[in-house]
Amino acid sequence: MVREQRIQAFSQLGSFLASDDAAIQAVLDRVERLNPWYTSRYVAQQFKAFGAQLTEANLNAWLADFPDQETDKMVGLVLAGNLPLVGFHDILCVLITGFKAQIKTSSDDAGLTKFVLDKLVEIEPAFAARFAIVDILKDFDLVIATGSNNSARYFEHYFGKKPHIIRKNRNSIAVLSGEETDEQLKALGHDIFDFFGLGCRSVSKVFIPENYDVAKFFEAVESFNWIKDHFKYNNNYDFNKSIYLINKNQHFDNGFLLLKEDESMASPLAVVHYERYSSLDQVETYINKHELDIQCVTSAVDLNVGSPVFPLGSSQCPALDDYADGVNTLEFLRANQ
Repeated sequence: MVREQRIQAFSQLGSFLASDDAAIQAVLDRVERLNPWYTSRYVAQQFKAFGAQLTEANLNAWLADFPDQETDKMVGLVLAGNLPLVGFHDILCVLITGFKAQIKTSSDDAGLTKFVLDKLVEIEPAFAARFAIVDILKDFDLVIATGSNNSARYFEHYFGKKPHIIRKNRNSIAVLSGEETDEQLKALGHDIFDFFGLGCRSVSKVFIPENYDVAKFFEAVESFNWIKDHFKYNNNYDFNKSIYLINKNQHFDNGFLLLKEDESMASPLAVVHYERYSSLDQVETYINKHELDIQCVTSAVDLNVGSPVFPLGSSQCPALDDYADGVNTLEFLRANQ
């Protein structure tokens, strides 16, 4: 295949994912039974997000500087499963640039990766010879692996001698000035609650001014209270609330989210840590000091930091060139083509 064929195929795949095709509805009806975190609401949201990105114009612009090639080099992909199709961007990068892929999906994947790739092959049968979903990676030339800090040590041991990208735990933060509108604060709710806060782009910590009234934030995100009806999320909320009450940890509680003052960036599920600041310089220093632990920042404030900053409400909507951990996957592939 030439690049134009690959772009056309992925563009058609994007149109399919953005549609209300009966096959998509069947997947939405099935997948939540296999993985309760993969609700039809969030799987559909992920499909629509990829559908919006996979346009011919977007793909052509993204790949403009990448050589038109096809190679037999094999890329081993170890995918996470914390979000629906969280590893799809890696698959896209590998296949659309002409590499082959061995794909090790997460046990939490619920068949979503196979569903999407089966559709890709239906659109362009030549892709059938370009990838395989496997239980164990072998005979690969380079590797991209995503997991926890613990699994990253395993990845380093087994894959370290090959060209690699190995991703570890990261978190995202928000910075508020106190001047945000109700709509901006409601948008922040998407950064916190979308996908139940399970992603590395989910905001787990918020910086607020010293005199900030937390009630203003709680009022703005009240429309997300439906999340407490999800039994697994609510179990985490109840558990963490009980721990804080037993230990007499000071916290704020709106009935479905706990706010706890804490220096730690990573927070438990259904909890967001907060830290008060007296000057933005403090916040910028913190962000730059912890840059390697931060996936992204959301804010309406103009920040002088190295981490990528997104408008409030958009952390969960990365573009094609918003690379995980700030590592350009296309450049990695180009260097090892």
